[in-house]
Amino acid sequence: MSVTVKHLYKSYQGRAVLRDVSFRAGRGRVTCVEAPSGGGKTTLFRILMGLESPDSGAVTLPESCTFSAVFQEDRLLSGRDARYNLRFVLGRAYDETAARTLLDALGLSDALEKPVRDYSGGMRRRLALIRALLMPSDVLILDEPFTGTDAQTRRCALDAVRRYAAGRVTLLATHTRSDANALDADTVRLR
Repeated sequence: MSVTVKHLYKSYQGRAVLRDVSFRAGRGRVTCVEAPSGGGKTTLFRILMGLESPDSGAVTLPESCTFSAVFQEDRLLSGRDARYNLRFVLGRAYDETAARTLLDALGLSDALEKPVRDYSGGMRRRLALIRALLMPSDVLILDEPFTGTDAQTRRCALDAVRRYAAGRVTLLATHTRSDANALDADTVRLR
C-alpha cells in the first residue's frame, strides 16, 4: 500500500503554495514533509485527505483508504476529559489498555479527570496525537504534532509514532530536522 503524488500544484489568489510536488510514501515508513511556515505542508495534507482539490496533478490512493490525522488545530471537545475525547472519536475501536498506555507514556495520566479546556497547549497536542495514533487507519497524517512539547515528551511522542506507524503510510510535517532523523524518515522538501 502506498500514496503517490504526481506533479501537484496548488495556488490561492495567484500565489503558488505547491509547485510540482511529486513523491511516493509507502506503508511502514514515515515520510517527513519539510517546508517553512506557510510552505504548503497543511495544504498538501488537506489535498491528500480530499478536503481540498489541487489545481493540477494527481494523488493516487488505495480504494477505500482511511485516514487518521493530527490537524494544526487540536479539534478536541474542550468540556470533556481525555478518555471521553478518545472514546468519542474511536467508538468501538476504543481500547482502554492501549489508551492508558499512551496516556501514561505521553504524561497525561495525572490529568485524566480534568476537562481538556484546563490542559496546556502541549497537553492538548499530546491528546490529539494519541487520538490519531489509536484510530485504525491506512494513512496517518501528522501536521506538526509535537508543537508545545518539551524535549523529554517529544522523545516519548517520537517513540509512540515509531510504534504506531508500523503497517500504515505515515506523513509527518515538522520544522525540526531532528524529528525526521529520529524516525529514520524519508524526506520530501517543498519548495
